Amino acid sequence: ANVTTRTGVTKPQDLFKRSATLDEQEYDEKQYSDLMKLYEGTLGKINEGEIVKGRIVFIGDAEVSVDIGFKSEGIVPKAEFPHPDELKVGEEIEVFLESVENKDGQLVLSRKRADFMRIWERVTKAFDTGEVLQGRCVRRIKGGIVVDLFGIDAFLPGSQIDVRPVRDFDAFIGKAMDFRVVKVNHPSENVVVSHKVLVEEEMSGQRKEILEKLEKGQILEGTVKAITDFGVFVDLGGVDGLVHITDLSWGRINHPSEIVKLDQTINVVVLDFDQEKKRISLGYKQLQPHPWDNIQDKYPVGTKVAGKVVSLADYGAFVEIEKGIEGLIHISEMSWTQHIKHPSQVVSMGQMIDAVILSLDKDNKKLSLGIKQLEPDPWLNLMQKYPVGSRHKGVVRNLTNFGVFIELEQGVDGLVHI
Repeated sequence: ANVTTRTGVTKPQDLFKRSATLDEQEYDEKQYSDLMKLYEGTLGKINEGEIVKGRIVFIGDAEVSVDIGFKSEGIVPKAEFPHPDELKVGEEIEVFLESVENKDGQLVLSRKRADFMRIWERVTKAFDTGEVLQGRCVRRIKGGIVVDLFGIDAFLPGSQIDVRPVRDFDAFIGKAMDFRVVKVNHPSENVVVSHKVLVEEEMSGQRKEILEKLEKGQILEGTVKAITDFGVFVDLGGVDGLVHITDLSWGRINHPSEIVKLDQTINVVVLDFDQEKKRISLGYKQLQPHPWDNIQDKYPVGTKVAGKVVSLADYGAFVEIEKGIEGLIHISEMSWTQHIKHPSQVVSMGQMIDAVILSLDKDNKKLSLGIKQLEPDPWLNLMQKYPVGSRHKGVVRNLTNFGVFIELEQGVDGLVHI
């Protein structure tokens, strides 16, 4: 007989000992041994840590008693059932055997754990077979998103959401998506999923087609995927190409973000393609008109222009009058009267200045500028003010071995030879 109670386990040894106490002659040693073997034979062999089938024998306010064919019934908290109101006595259910006997001598069963183990089996099987599973993004955490996968929490890293960098994780919360299980940690029961691998598989055919048709000079449409200090990565529809910072603009730029923005759609031209390394070099400025094409019409000699000082050298300053067009102001073209030793005496980096175009060499892309030409040459009227034979007073400004330099007025020096 399988004797059980709802308040604890009644072991067969206790039953037989109790009967022997009432009537010590009722069972001899052989009969007792035979009865024990008979009782043990009625029990199924079960192991802890397994899912077993059981039958509901009692439904209480907070607990459900389940008979799994063992020495005693097990207790399952009613809260572990998804629909406790639908439970019926005699119904067969699956439970997880956590412990054969707790401190009260009862079986420890779990319906919630059994449900988890069934889901875990499906997830691990999907990991082995590569099956695509559907889940729902439930909340954002550091580094990614938690995905509800049949009731268990799986981790979706931010780098595995899409082939393009995702900047707004919150846009995916509540969204149902397809995933592939990419990692399963059995001891900690952690699952890592990826949506990116599915997107990459869909784009593999498109990527192959693009690479097969790729050739120099081809114009393609792409989306700005990432911006770095040295250039811009452009998604061409499954294949990434790089526009180096020098190929973004005809003029000088400090950072690629001055020209393009993330997720911007742009047209680019294929400059070079490495078939082995799958590296694609792209150009953006090559699709824009070269600023030197009609420069002689825009900036004839003698034209007054405005520009920004972009570079200083010992011999002069480079001024950008528009993107891709720079001119040199030589130190000799900075002042009519002063002896300029370095351009920093007159201009500074980033300063906006006016200048006059002195010469233009379109073939060599050289442009000469001057700033002293913005004012009249004081030496043109100097002889009228200081004719030969006239007498004047001045300040001694410099003494040399060959004579004395005397300043007649601001910017006008004369030499008295030794």
